Amino acid sequence: MGRSIYDSGQWGTYVFILIAVLIVIATVYFSNSLSRQLAEEERNKAEIWAEATKILTAPEPHDFPGNEAPASYEELENRQMETEFTLMNLILKIINGNTSIPAILCNEKDSVSSYKNIEIPEKDAEAFLKKKIEEFKAKNPPIVITIDDRENEVNQYLYYDDSVFLKRLLMFPYVQLSVVFAFIILSFLALLSAKKAEQNKVWVGLSKETAHQLGTPISSLIAWVEYLKTKEVDATYLKEMEKDVKRLETVADRFSKIGSNPEPLPLNINESMRSSYEYMGTRISSKVKLTLELSREPALVLMNDSLFSWVIENITKNAVDAMGGQGSIHYRVENSAKKVCIDIADTGKGIAKSRFKTIFNPGYTTKARGWGLGLSLVKRIVESYPGGKIYVKSAEIGKGATFRIELRKYHG
Repeated sequence: MGRSIYDSGQWGTYVFILIAVLIVIATVYFSNSLSRQLAEEERNKAEIWAEATKILTAPEPHDFPGNEAPASYEELENRQMETEFTLMNLILKIINGNTSIPAILCNEKDSVSSYKNIEIPEKDAEAFLKKKIEEFKAKNPPIVITIDDRENEVNQYLYYDDSVFLKRLLMFPYVQLSVVFAFIILSFLALLSAKKAEQNKVWVGLSKETAHQLGTPISSLIAWVEYLKTKEVDATYLKEMEKDVKRLETVADRFSKIGSNPEPLPLNINESMRSSYEYMGTRISSKVKLTLELSREPALVLMNDSLFSWVIENITKNAVDAMGGQGSIHYRVENSAKKVCIDIADTGKGIAKSRFKTIFNPGYTTKARGWGLGLSLVKRIVESYPGGKIYVKSAEIGKGATFRIELRKYHG
């Protein structure tokens, strides 16, 4: 089982997301509760409007006596007329006060008597109103208005819809939910960006310091090699020493390029892969068999040769560790019209599918004393070039894994 030194830091992010989700749930709950209360209030208003309509359409006026008995029939009649006039104004004010609730008044046969707050098209108005009645029926139960004309009772039906305000309020929780989720995503991306920036600073500082520290002993070794050339020392030994010193110079040069933007030059991946293949063949266990399959045509990309060979070496060393020092590694170069793909397949212990992306995180390692920096560094180098990608192409536990590197092809 692999481990990551950054696993503990991820818990804080998970807690932050959980709290944000709880806030969202609470917000939606209270908003929906408010919407239900408003819906009940609007129905009450509609019922008041219906009652006013009932009184307005009654065949005979009601008698509303004053506080004192009238002195004469004429005074009674005048008072009753004033009361009816006041009541009529009040009823009309109530009815006209509905400026937001769409409503349709119909008889028992759903024949429209009147409507309110509905825009009627110039054509097919009757069909439009019938369609609206069906829509209103589906949303809210109608309010029944019973009118007593002393001979029989007549029922009218008031169909109504939610007001524009209520519809907006019903949409508010979802808008708020979208905003909160956008906030969560932006916050999460900001945390990732800050974390990545911090890691980059550590990478650059560590790399520069390593290159600086290697500089002095390398210079000393170069001087010692030149001195030994003046002595009677076997030329074969000196040649091998020079190779190793040059390798150290290459390593120091690679570290110095981390954090900088070395100018990419046209590179034939076939030649670079052949060079890395020959070098690694003499540096790893003899029990590991290396095979190389190059493309027929030159595979040109814009990349720094020194850094690319470092990528291949890191992946190869990881593969050797995964195989326990014995097995086979196959390198394959595919050349297409737009990109160059390099596959590196080993016969090691494989990688679980859930770890395909995790293995590239800084700090991830399966070795007891590993730092988990190799593949993270590889990913950083490859993706620093336009169109560069590296990922686990395929893997099976106990049978091995295949890494793929994709680079944008250079056409000159």
